[in-house]
Amino acid sequence: MRQVIVRLGLAGMAVVHLWWGLWAYAAPRHFFSTFPGFGHHWTAAYPPYNEHLTADLGATFLTLAVLLAVPAIRYRRATARLALAGSITFNALHLGFHTLHHGTLTGIDLAGSLFTLVAGLGVPVALLLIAPKEGHLPHATSSGRAPS
Repeated sequence: MRQVIVRLGLAGMAVVHLWWGLWAYAAPRHFFSTFPGFGHHWTAAYPPYNEHLTADLGATFLTLAVLLAVPAIRYRRATARLALAGSITFNALHLGFHTLHHGTLTGIDLAGSLFTLVAGLGVPVALLLIAPKEGHLPHATSSGRAPS
């Protein structure tokens, strides 16, 4: 059951990163001006616009999407842990920056941005903590291989 939860979490994170990555890579100006959408403009609160950096952010999100999707589709504990560690690293650094630098964000937009970043870190940490331990995987035979 824990593996199913981890796989669903990985898949959900992969979909979000794929969505953001395609958006930022294919339409960097639009992403910069309108992210996260719904009338909010969190990325635009950190001017000036830079097409190269925004497209690079899209490439980073797409890379994370691939890394998260692989263990969601074909679960291997080591691969899942590596993908989650990469996500945790990115999200911790991202949260750290925005904790110290608010751009022009204030009020509900600042609170919403920071809440989203905390959740973005909390989800992969939680998934890493509940990922099945080695003892929950099929038992290895005396040759060291898992039974087929």
